[in-house]
Amino acid sequence: MKLYYAPGACSLSPHIVALEAGIPLQLEKVDTKAKRTGHDEDYWQINPKGYVPALALDDGELLTEGPAIVQYLADLKPESGLAPANGTLARYRLQEMLGYINSELHKSYSPLFKPETPDEVREERKAYLHKRYALLEQRLAVQPWLMGEQFSAADAYLFTVTNWARHVDLDLSGFPALQAFQQRVAARPKVQAALEAEGLVKKAVA
Repeated sequence: MKLYYAPGACSLSPHIVALEAGIPLQLEKVDTKAKRTGHDEDYWQINPKGYVPALALDDGELLTEGPAIVQYLADLKPESGLAPANGTLARYRLQEMLGYINSELHKSYSPLFKPETPDEVREERKAYLHKRYALLEQRLAVQPWLMGEQFSAADAYLFTVTNWARHVDLDLSGFPALQAFQQRVAARPKVQAALEAEGLVKKAVA
């Protein structure tokens, strides 16, 4: 399988999930502005949506949208515990959380990355994000991971989007449990491996 990604973008989430599950992936870097791949292919021809992530399956199918991709990967290795079994309430809780991160956090960051976004819109989006993070702060204050005691695909997704805060001047200092969560995730060996592979951190020298 091949994962089309851009360093630090939302595609980092399925990258982390694949490594946590022990699933080998071929990585194909995408220039999301030029819409060209690392092999100079037209990315529009690969994924008509034009954005990452996209997962090229071995049978030729292309799967898009991060929440769908992470669940697909987790189901390939159910023993990883990254997603509860299909049909259980716990699985729907995972989908509930992935949906929340996708609609309330992920998309709220989008205008903050655009230089043309007016200041008043930036402040409104930051206030909105603070409100949405407050709910997760309450949860992470009483349990280590979003779904409880088990690291899941939702944690990889939250970690990925929350990493964007420092790039858009979003102050999250008022959320100590969230900050501790980010540190816990970052300390995981497979997460470090994903960050190194995408050039987001330097590889530690022994």
